[in-house]
Amino acid sequence: MRLLRYINAPFLSPGMMRYRLQLPRAGAARSLMLAQPKMPVPNRLVVVIDDDPAVRNSLKFSLEIEGFTVRDYSSANELLNEPDIADAGCLIIDYHLPQMNGLEMLNRLRERRVAAPAILITSHPSASVRQRAAAAGVRIVEKPLLGDALVEGVRNAFAV
Repeated sequence: MRLLRYINAPFLSPGMMRYRLQLPRAGAARSLMLAQPKMPVPNRLVVVIDDDPAVRNSLKFSLEIEGFTVRDYSSANELLNEPDIADAGCLIIDYHLPQMNGLEMLNRLRERRVAAPAILITSHPSASVRQRAAAAGVRIVEKPLLGDALVEGVRNAFAV
């Protein structure tokens, strides 16, 4: 890194005022560098089922940035009509879906021998939902999806 004269820094000592580290300029090249998605890794398919397009799109974007391949569906029926779901590595399922709830949809997938780990996303899950999810071996991540809990859950699903 080059050292450059520091022009307007009255709060620094005279010795420190002379130099500063040159950082990359904010601009297209730097923002592209920060937003580059990781290369997709084979067999890391995440299936997202949520009826809210904003949630689906944001989950798809954030998981693709992490290097996952993502397929998204807006309803349980749309997913259940898909013939090749068996290759999914992880399922992210919204509990409140239009035709059936997320746990009912997961039971139908299990009947079709889809054994992918699942994460249930919902806000304010009741004790009943928590018990049914625990019995099914499904982790719950509560909305709003803050922090890295969901991405960590997906990573853990692939680590098993």
